[in-house]
Amino acid sequence: MDEDEAAVTAATAATTSGRSGQVRVLEDYEGASELFRALSSPVRVALVSLLTEDELCVHELVDALELPQPLVSQHLRILRDADLVSRTRRGREVAYVLRDDHVAHIVADARLHSGEALPSGSDDAPHEPPA
Repeated sequence: MDEDEAAVTAATAATTSGRSGQVRVLEDYEGASELFRALSSPVRVALVSLLTEDELCVHELVDALELPQPLVSQHLRILRDADLVSRTRRGREVAYVLRDDHVAHIVADARLHSGEALPSGSDDAPHEPPA
């Protein structure tokens, strides 16, 4: 192997190992990305907010959101598939409950953050959170 071939081989190895390191780092964020994907609908955010207070049956969620039952059930299925909610029996009814309070905090923080407005005259630069 001549000098040029050795340099190409070394560069390829460095690039490949750099990429695999990046892939490993990104894998660390996969779970968070899946969580945000599961919460990417306003209906699902509203469902999580409602379930923060108490376990509720589908008809109670339908009444609270004023949405068709099939639509609410479809969004509950997505939340179930993401392990964010689970079902429990209430006699003949099935109630839904949040599996983890952390999700409720994430949704509450996101709602609070989305309602914040930048002070007039400010730019879009990041700012320090209030103490």
